[in-house]
Amino acid sequence: MKKILFTFILLMFANTAYAGSCMTMASKIDAKIEEVQKLRDQAMKAHEAGDHAKSDELFAKAMELLK
Repeated sequence: MKKILFTFILLMFANTAYAGSCMTMASKIDAKIEEVQKLRDQAMKAHEAGDHAKSDELFAKAMELLK
């Protein structure tokens, strides 16, 4: 009986520990999305200005972050 109770308590605490990491992971994803969006915007400006080499370079960096 003690083993079952101990296992149950251990599982309850393990679930709480994982639940606390959700916001950390969400923040990391938000930061990546923001960085990719900035690179995309810079690439589009370079494209519109006719600097296609710079545009390709910035798009490649953004794509690398998405991998």
